[in-house]
Order: sequence, then C-alpha cells, then structure tokens
Amino acid sequence: MRKTILILIATAFIGCSSQKNTKQMSDFELYKSYIQGDTDNSAQVAEEIKAGKQIHPLAKHVNRLLDTKIKNLPANYNGFYILEESYYTYPNKPTDIKPYLFWFEQTPEGNVKLHSLQLPKGIDKKDIRNDNPNLSLDYNELKDSPTFKPAVYQRTEKGFYIKAPVDLPNGMKFTLEETIMKDGFEVMELLEKDGKSLTPYSTPIQYKRI
Repeated sequence: MRKTILILIATAFIGCSSQKNTKQMSDFELYKSYIQGDTDNSAQVAEEIKAGKQIHPLAKHVNRLLDTKIKNLPANYNGFYILEESYYTYPNKPTDIKPYLFWFEQTPEGNVKLHSLQLPKGIDKKDIRNDNPNLSLDYNELKDSPTFKPAVYQRTEKGFYIKAPVDLPNGMKFTLEETIMKDGFEVMELLEKDGKSLTPYSTPIQYKRI
C-alpha cells in the first residue's frame, strides 16, 4: 500500500513538473516546439472518403530545423530556420512535392514573425530535403520572397494564429490562414483571381501529428 502511494505521489510530481516547464516556456520557444515534426491529414481524408467524397488532397508536412545546414550564420541571429517538405496528392494524380524555406524571427515583443524565403538558385528543388546530408545553404544568399509580406502570429487559447493576404499581379490574391497547435496545424491557402476562388476547397487542411 505504501509503495502504491509513493508511486502515485511521484507520478503527480512528474506531471506537475512537466506542466510547469511548459508554462515557463516563452511563446517563441513554444511555437518552435509546435512547428517541428511530421504531420498529415490522413484522418480528414478518411472521413471525407467515408462520407462519399474526398474534398482535400492527401497532404503531408515534414518540418525540421535547418540551422545546421546553413553556413555563415551570424553569431546572434534572432530566430530559427525551417525546411518544410510539403506533399500533396489528389486521387489519380501524381504527388506534388513543394519544399519551402521559412525563417521565424522573434520580435522585440517576443512574438513569432514569419518570413517566407526564396529557394536558392543553383540547387535542384528535388535536392532540397531534410534527409539530404549534402544540402548546404549560405545565409548571405537567403532572401525574403518578394511576393510574401512577413507576418506576425497572434497567440490564442488554441495556438498560434496568422492571416496573411498578399496581392499579386493580374488580379490575383493569395491568403494564408493557419493555426499552429501542439497536436497539429489547420491551414487554408486561398488563391483568388478577380475575387473568385481558384482553390478547389474552401475549408482548412487539418494536419495531425504522425
């Protein structure tokens, strides 16, 4: 009986300690822990197929810290880099593979500022993978995308929320709306032309951790 009580006390202490450590993390550190890892929307797609129609593509993100693959980083650069491998598959179509480079900057207020970066020239897109041991980028060649204005996440009870509209040429407009959470992401990428949606779905892709 005494042994059982001691185990219960130890378990409760570990739980409280873990909760305390999470609470002590800054919002920026918390976001950094949320954004890394593998996620997909297989559960969402399975529900859609069960209901009779697949609406969203089967999508997967492979997100890893990129800092160790970047040379000439300043000693005190403010933030961290992520290589996001995105895989989108519609029924009866080949998988669309898109690598993205992001820099997450910590603002003076402690918020997370998203920068979308241009893919470096001279590197084949298929080689921009987290599991490529030969991938090497130069900090001095990393530039913000000219079509995406850096945007700041808002901290909410659910997670980290952002809505970033971008006006493009020829009446085009792109809007990124997403919430980053502990157990996954909700992402809506809306592409419009002259106010009409070109995105084949109108609700977010719901990614869950794998």
